[in-house]
Amino acid sequence: MGQHQDEEPSHVDAGAAPPRGVVAVVAHRKKRLDGGLPALREELRRHGVDDPLWYEVPKSRKIGARIDEARAAGAELFLVWGGDGSVQAAIDALAGRDATLGIIPAGTANLLATNLGIPHDLVSAVDVALHGRDRAIDVGKLNGEHFAVMAGTGMDALLIRDADRGLKDRLGRAAYVVTGIRNAREAPVRTVVQIDGHTWFEGDAGCVLVGNVGEILGGIKAFEHARPDDGRLDVGVVTASGGLQWARTLARAAFGDPARSPLVDITQARRIDIRLARERPYEVDGGDRPPTDRLKVKVVPAAVRVRVPRGPAAG
Repeated sequence: MGQHQDEEPSHVDAGAAPPRGVVAVVAHRKKRLDGGLPALREELRRHGVDDPLWYEVPKSRKIGARIDEARAAGAELFLVWGGDGSVQAAIDALAGRDATLGIIPAGTANLLATNLGIPHDLVSAVDVALHGRDRAIDVGKLNGEHFAVMAGTGMDALLIRDADRGLKDRLGRAAYVVTGIRNAREAPVRTVVQIDGHTWFEGDAGCVLVGNVGEILGGIKAFEHARPDDGRLDVGVVTASGGLQWARTLARAAFGDPARSPLVDITQARRIDIRLARERPYEVDGGDRPPTDRLKVKVVPAAVRVRVPRGPAAG
């Protein structure tokens, strides 16, 4: 259940008018940023938001229900406190709705916030969430679930799955490196990828990744030309096999030039159909999902409004 507490208001910054409409805070209570949720309350009061709808959840998968509850109560601006899993759950609930999302990046990677130029400190993130500009971004829809950063199957899904088994809490981003090394020997799987109704790839693949933005895990620029508002998704297939080939491929990606690798094919699409010879786990915005042998993906243009910094568009 969400919880709501009344507190005495404090000083409101001069020149920072309170946002119009009802503000809802939906927070993953296990995530941390600077002074935590008490500091978030205080910072909101400084901006004149004295009594927001307030919900705390123990797991990101409960965020969607709280957002639905807040929408029914009249909320128009949703401040989501958490990592990429929390933000993805919020986007899944808000896609196609007349509402605005403000991101308070309190997770490990915070990939959507990074790609949109949202600061990773509490004071600045709250300022952007309340007084930034609205940017309509595309989302992907995979097997009925919306995502904003990336989705895929193969190596990325394996390392995310294993990192989530307690390792990420202990090692942070380094957990992805550790699990990547562990899974480098995973055998490629026969894969067919159709792009907008035509077969584009057929062969053994170690990873198929669909991205809405350019930067993914570990700061790797996987898709050089990706933009979250161009009406398309970027698709990458990696045919690397074994530790040495994966090391070479990731090294190219780390230096911002994955497309030049002979083990990587990249294109763009509005609809993607991925068929696998055997079931493999997949991931959606950094959250692992059960194994499947088929992924159907499409772009949903301008599906969500996100509050971003004023000035030139990031991402």
